[in-house]
Amino acid sequence: MTHTLSRFVDQSSDFLGGMWAVVATVFVFRETHLQSLSAGIARLIATCVSFALCLLYLLLFPFTPVGMAALIAIGTVVIALLGRRDDIVTVGITTAVVMVVAAMSPVDAWQQPLLRLADTMVGVAIGVACKWFGSFLFHKFFVEQEP
Repeated sequence: MTHTLSRFVDQSSDFLGGMWAVVATVFVFRETHLQSLSAGIARLIATCVSFALCLLYLLLFPFTPVGMAALIAIGTVVIALLGRRDDIVTVGITTAVVMVVAAMSPVDAWQQPLLRLADTMVGVAIGVACKWFGSFLFHKFFVEQEP
């Protein structure tokens, strides 16, 4: 992710993109295929809620702490209304990260939600793929060889 972003964004956004993709990868790496896929879907839903709220806000207003608090509260209500109370924390964390980075890089701050959505999608895809590939290798070399 950092290699891909380096052509388009400054170094701090570049590093944050790599870190955020790693966070998403770790977030979805679970014990079973189904748990990994479910965690990936949950991460994407929470990120999409945060993405929509932050993008709309940053297109209209500059960062303020009160605005960030309002977005976290609205995100909490939205995700609860979607019946996904377990994802409230993820929406809050994602919103906080996007908004703080937007405050640190106020020029074109509206790009931050887009970048973090892309980072998350890459991280989720890598996490799910690695889990599935790792499980495949484990079963091929260790489980199938037992007498």
